[in-house]
Amino acid sequence: MSIIVFLLQTVFISFSGVLAPGPVTAVTISKGSKNPHAGALISLGHGIVEFPLIFLIFLGFDSLINKPYVKEIIGIAGGIFLLWMGADILRGLKTAKPKSKIEKRSPVVAGVFLSLGNPYFIVWWATIGAALIARSAEFGFFWFTVFAVVHWLCDFLWLYFLSLISYRGGTFFGKKFQKIVFVICGVFLLFLGGKFIIDALIGFPH
Repeated sequence: MSIIVFLLQTVFISFSGVLAPGPVTAVTISKGSKNPHAGALISLGHGIVEFPLIFLIFLGFDSLINKPYVKEIIGIAGGIFLLWMGADILRGLKTAKPKSKIEKRSPVVAGVFLSLGNPYFIVWWATIGAALIARSAEFGFFWFTVFAVVHWLCDFLWLYFLSLISYRGGTFFGKKFQKIVFVICGVFLLFLGGKFIIDALIGFPH
């Protein structure tokens, strides 16, 4: 397999994961309604977590991720964090201008915590991502690094696109549209938070 074919496969597989709705998507849309560049900043925070994780898996860290209880603990912690975020966004609707702690928090910081608290993000890298990393390593360290950057650019482009269209919608439709966005994102985060916790509890070894 040539490096070009491999990188094309990387783009396809990366976008298949990026396009799946999740907590990063919800917060990007929520913050994007106020800041068109929120997606770029959230992807930067995501990269702060993702790049070290990629290099750690390259060094064999994935074996630790797959140990009993690790994914479950991450799931419970991430679920609690998402429940707090969802509730905080919905609480902000009580005021004329929603200004929850999430809205005040830096998009970069939000990107960091959303990535750390998402068990599916960790599992994806420990499975599908680990397989891609192993294949990229066959082409040498330089192309492994190119692979990591290409994957992150898929995140960057999609999240930036989401925040841009969310901002355009907010400026065009006004505050009513923004409140609808906040409700959808808040409820979605509550749903995901509950799902993370339930899946983690079910997954604990008996």
